[in-house]
Amino acid sequence: MSEELYDLIVIGAGPGGYVAAIRAAQLGMSVAVVEKRSALGGVCLNEGCIPSKALLDSSELFALARDRFAGHGIAIDPPRLDLARMMARKDDVVKKLTDGVAFLFKKNKIARVQGTARLTGERDGAHGVDVEGGDQGPGTGDREKQTLRGKRVLLATGSEAAVIPFMPFDGELVVSAREALSFDRVPEHLLVVGAGYVGLELGSVWRRLGSQVTVVEMLPKMLPNTDGQVADTLMGSLKKQGIVFRMETKVTGFAKRDGKAAVTVEAGGATEEIVCDRVLVAAGRRPLTAGLGLEELGVRLEAGRIAVDDNYQTSLRGIYAIGDLIHGPMLAHKAMAEGEVFAERLTGQASVVDYAYIPGIVYTWPEAAGVGRTEEELKTEGVEYRVGKFPFMANGRAKCMDETEGFVKILATPDTGRVLGIHVIGPRASDVIAEAVTVMTYGGSAADIAMTFHAHPTLAEAMKEAALDVEKRAIHA
Repeated sequence: MSEELYDLIVIGAGPGGYVAAIRAAQLGMSVAVVEKRSALGGVCLNEGCIPSKALLDSSELFALARDRFAGHGIAIDPPRLDLARMMARKDDVVKKLTDGVAFLFKKNKIARVQGTARLTGERDGAHGVDVEGGDQGPGTGDREKQTLRGKRVLLATGSEAAVIPFMPFDGELVVSAREALSFDRVPEHLLVVGAGYVGLELGSVWRRLGSQVTVVEMLPKMLPNTDGQVADTLMGSLKKQGIVFRMETKVTGFAKRDGKAAVTVEAGGATEEIVCDRVLVAAGRRPLTAGLGLEELGVRLEAGRIAVDDNYQTSLRGIYAIGDLIHGPMLAHKAMAEGEVFAERLTGQASVVDYAYIPGIVYTWPEAAGVGRTEEELKTEGVEYRVGKFPFMANGRAKCMDETEGFVKILATPDTGRVLGIHVIGPRASDVIAEAVTVMTYGGSAADIAMTFHAHPTLAEAMKEAALDVEKRAIHA
């Protein structure tokens, strides 16, 4: 393998890396992918997007059976939680998907190399990548160090959970999302540091399964980049579910005491100690750039992220980067789009990523999703706009589902009605938002949405009604 010169070497097999590798192979390139894990898919498939959604769905079903089946005329004994089986199902979902990526590698004749990669520089028109070690998994044995050579190298190593210096992860009391997805028992009291996507989703999982959950956040509002009305509505819903929020509160100290975590928090000049079973630190993520050899080769970084041009090339010719390593939100679908566009631009195609239309979603209950500008942003920038809004309470399908919380909100220009932003909180917002992304990507207007058929009864009808409401002609509200 070390004798072969690859057209492309990808370091990292997460969503960005594996998509880039597959697309490059489809375009006729010889591709090798270096991944330190024994399973493909990166953080997203192994300890992020997929396992968290599996647990969110399982815990939602548990909560529905416990709290709401009776309202549907379904009489059952109080449900009993089999956490081990729930975790086994989650692991099975992950394995099937990671195995699926492995199948796609074989199908597209992509060389898979396990280990930790480091750039060694360019020689004779080829970049060297040293590979050694790696999480080889049980029964795989040791592997010798090897050097790969490629005409181009794509860095797609992703990110990791940010650490609070005085409260480092120990895998037991202080954990990241990785451990919070695999607890062997329901914590009596889970303290979540950070009211972002990860903290709210995993806090929701364990609250549904019986934990007391307290969320501590330094900022005055959760999800600061989310439409304010949506964020406020979601917080109200999560409070009703029993999650306690401590906003504008800073964690200032930590101690282990009698097998528990004693966390000191400060708010408004007052200090308090919170004793809990586990602390989930979900205070952001940081790019995984250490150990790649970037400093030695002079690859330029900006605020901890790798600087790239429109082709995703770094300051070093032939070295590229995508995903969490570069500017923009740390989202799997953003990395996947960049991986595809990167490969196509290598062949001269004029592909682009529409960064203005990257949707953001939090998979709580209800879900919240948005794309484009928020009202707060439009007001700050002095942009005139109209608002169309429709509540799920007036949507027939939502009524049938007994999922009537939330609304669809459309922001559009007063003259042409071109859509500036769409924000949804309610049932299956993660699916409903797809129409919004499509309309905005093609420069569509609220009138375009309003005149389009939306089957009845569906949740998507709320989108049509919100579009009609931009001109104050909604039918069902």
